[in-house]
Amino acid sequence: MTATTTELAVSLSGVSKSFGDKTVLDGVDLAIRRGEFVVLLGPSGTGKTTLLRLLLGLERPDTGEILVPRKRTVVYQEPRLIPSKRVLSNVVIGQPHGKQTKDNGRRALAEVNLADKHRAWPATLSGGEAQRVALARALVREPELLLLDEPFAALDALTRLRMQDLVGDLVARHRPAVLLVTHDVDEAIRLADRVLVLHKGRFGHDVVVDLPRPRHRTDPAALDYRAAFLAELGVGGAPTPSEDTHDHRD
Repeated sequence: MTATTTELAVSLSGVSKSFGDKTVLDGVDLAIRRGEFVVLLGPSGTGKTTLLRLLLGLERPDTGEILVPRKRTVVYQEPRLIPSKRVLSNVVIGQPHGKQTKDNGRRALAEVNLADKHRAWPATLSGGEAQRVALARALVREPELLLLDEPFAALDALTRLRMQDLVGDLVARHRPAVLLVTHDVDEAIRLADRVLVLHKGRFGHDVVVDLPRPRHRTDPAALDYRAAFLAELGVGGAPTPSEDTHDHRD
C-alpha cells in the first residue's frame, strides 16, 4: 500500500515473513520520516534483504501492513549497468524519451561529478564511477524512498569514504527517506540519523545518532556508539576511545 501522510514515508506494522519453517521477520514495526536517513545493521541471514524486498514490493508479508510511497528506488552492491548502453542511457533507462529526460539525466550525472562521462561505456568506468552512475540513475527518478543495499561494500576504503560523503550530501539536498543496509558499523555512524539492529527477526536496537556533521570515527562520542552497536551485534572486543579503531565487519 502507499503511504499518504505528509510526515511518514514508510510505516510497517506487525510485519512478519517466513520461508518454509524459518521466520525471517517476526512482527516488526518501523516508521521512517521523510528526509530521515536510517541505517539497518545485522548479521547475514537476519532478514535485512527481505525487508528491502518487502519495501520494494518484490515480496509480500505473511502478516502485517506496509505503507510506502509510490516513488521509490534502490541502489545495490553491484551497479547493474547495461553494458550495451552508454552512461546517460543507463541513467535514464525506463524514463520517457525526450529532451527533458536527457537533461534530467545530465543534471543527475553532474550531481555525482560525472558530467563528462555521459557518452562513456560502462566497461570503461572504475568501480566507484559505475556506482555513482547507479546512484544518478536512482536520483533522476526523484524518489521519496531511497533504498541502499550495501552499495559501497565492493569499493576500496578510500572510494567508499568518498561515496559515503557524496551520498550524505545528495540525501541532504534531495531529502528522500533513506534505508541503508550495511555490515559496516563505522559507515552507519558516519551517515545515519537513526541506526536499527535486526536480530532474530526483530529490531533489538533503535538509536538516534545525535552527533554533529561531518563525523569522525575517532571522536569519543562516535566510539561510544560504535562500542554499543558492536556489542548489540555480538562482536567482542569493541575498542574504547583510547584504542586503535580498525574496521570491524560481521
